[in-house]
Amino acid sequence: MKLVVLTGAGISAESGLKTFRDSDGLWEGYNVYDVATPEAWERNPELVQEFYNERRRQVLAAKPNRAHEILAELEKYFEVEIITQNIDDLHERAGSTQVKHLHGVITKSQSDRKANLTYDIKGSELKMGELCELGSQLRPHVVWFGESVPMIEIAAEICREADLFVLIGTSLAVYPAAGLIDFIPSLVPKYIIDPVIPEVRRYKNVIKIEERAVEGLRILKELLLNEQ
Repeated sequence: MKLVVLTGAGISAESGLKTFRDSDGLWEGYNVYDVATPEAWERNPELVQEFYNERRRQVLAAKPNRAHEILAELEKYFEVEIITQNIDDLHERAGSTQVKHLHGVITKSQSDRKANLTYDIKGSELKMGELCELGSQLRPHVVWFGESVPMIEIAAEICREADLFVLIGTSLAVYPAAGLIDFIPSLVPKYIIDPVIPEVRRYKNVIKIEERAVEGLRILKELLLNEQ
């Protein structure tokens, strides 16, 4: 049975990583358009590089929480496919083996000339002057505002094949990721875990768990295993 899970910032928040954008529209004190767009990279690549170096240091210092671990444990019972909006690698470090990163992953770099030319970053820092094999500057392997989301079609196909669907820690406000729920077959049970459940009235077979990720996944695991 295929269990498809879409995760957002809420699952990483319980590992101490801040959500992508605070209520004032800033990310770690920066306007996102100054650090997370192709135009920002063209204007001030040094600032963008250092911003992501700091985010990477935070990610490497963080540890997977119980929610990440439960998703990994569910692989004993289901074919679990995780689609995440998060750029951290906490799912992988918790033991999940099938993880698709919609917005890239911060522990990798990419050529600023050819996005699918990627490399693992050794340590926490990516420096100006580090080049890809084509001779162009390496940048964070992160999808910025205004860039296409290369993994979205693969993610949509995974959603079409779901037997169970779980949405965790996302407000369904960031597109195209938010549209993935539309690819889940109508009759498939859809579990939504969040303290504030997003608007989902037009979907059938929705089970709401109004909790943060750790407690919500503890409840979900119990529900799923009792139904087997």
